[in-house]
Amino acid sequence: MHRSSAQLTLGLSLKDEATFDNFYSGSNGEIVAELKKTASGQGERVIYLCGTRGQGCSHLLQASCHYAHQHQISSVYLPLANMMSLTHEVLSGLESLDLVCIDDMHRAAGHAEWEEAVFHLYNRIYDSGGKIIMAANDLPKAIHLRLPDLTSRLSWGMVYQLHPVSDAEKLTILTLRANRRGITLPEEVGKYILTHCPRHMGTLFAALDVLDKASLAAQRRLTIPFVKEVLEI
Repeated sequence: MHRSSAQLTLGLSLKDEATFDNFYSGSNGEIVAELKKTASGQGERVIYLCGTRGQGCSHLLQASCHYAHQHQISSVYLPLANMMSLTHEVLSGLESLDLVCIDDMHRAAGHAEWEEAVFHLYNRIYDSGGKIIMAANDLPKAIHLRLPDLTSRLSWGMVYQLHPVSDAEKLTILTLRANRRGITLPEEVGKYILTHCPRHMGTLFAALDVLDKASLAAQRRLTIPFVKEVLEI
């Protein structure tokens, strides 16, 4: 797995499974296509994604970095949710990279130093000809940044709102994820999991991880009684 020098400095890493191939695009196909263009050095210079927790924004930003590496494009993934305890000076010099992906933009709201630091990083990236992909839990004007100029910058490029994933799509995603891990997930078992677990995709994936390990250890197939026993639902 590739990590830029900036990622090494920040101690950040990409999840190996967070690729475009592992993302069920569904009705978000146009967004994925645009992200691929930008991550390969073409396309829009600025993209802003918004989606609620579990819709896949973080996955898509990391996938963009993986895709950039495949095209010899230098990149860094910056999850602000994990960086707020650091000094904002960690953003210095990142404009030297071709692509900067900033996740959890809403986390900067109300933190004057971080808003200022992200604003100046944005300007440096833009002035140097680099590309920037950002993600937050809402549209730029709705994340309540105190710096008006930063709010306006977020809307300079393309703004995309991820389409929500239906229950049928969640079942498809869960089944595909299971298949990639070599697990057979019968439809009735998948529906049982959806019915009895919180429907946030991260929670569903975590449940699948637990079931995978348990089925290997017990040498048992995934059945409703087994799922019930393991997940205690």
